[in-house]
Amino acid sequence: MQELNLPDYSSVLTINSYNNTIFDICRNKYVALTPEEWVRQNFIHFIINELKYSKGLISVEMEIKFNNLKRRCDIVCFNREGIPKLIIECKAPDVKITQEVFNQIATYNLKLNVDYLIITNGMEHYCCKMLYNENTYRYMDGFPDYASI
Repeated sequence: MQELNLPDYSSVLTINSYNNTIFDICRNKYVALTPEEWVRQNFIHFIINELKYSKGLISVEMEIKFNNLKRRCDIVCFNREGIPKLIIECKAPDVKITQEVFNQIATYNLKLNVDYLIITNGMEHYCCKMLYNENTYRYMDGFPDYASI
């Protein structure tokens, strides 16, 4: 798979090349290894290993309903009280991050009202802190670690 703009987690990622699957440590199962899944699994390892999120407080492909439509958030991180604090939207490395991608994650956030939104294609990463009292958001230079959410 393509090298990403993330630390190298190849030593902890378990890949079964026989049927192109990768082990998801949050869902505790093998899933189809697609370019988007490669980004998602690497980002999961990044937030666990570097930002100190607990895998027990991470939901992968969490289903939400919005206007009677079912949608799936790639990654949602919760605090210890079970309140969603962060949504991460993952795209394949060759997918450009456009306004449409921002609109997608903003739609998810209408339901979850988290403090942070992250969009990544494994090469480019964008993080926004929601400023609800000002009805806006602020781009951040880095990512919030677990202690700060």
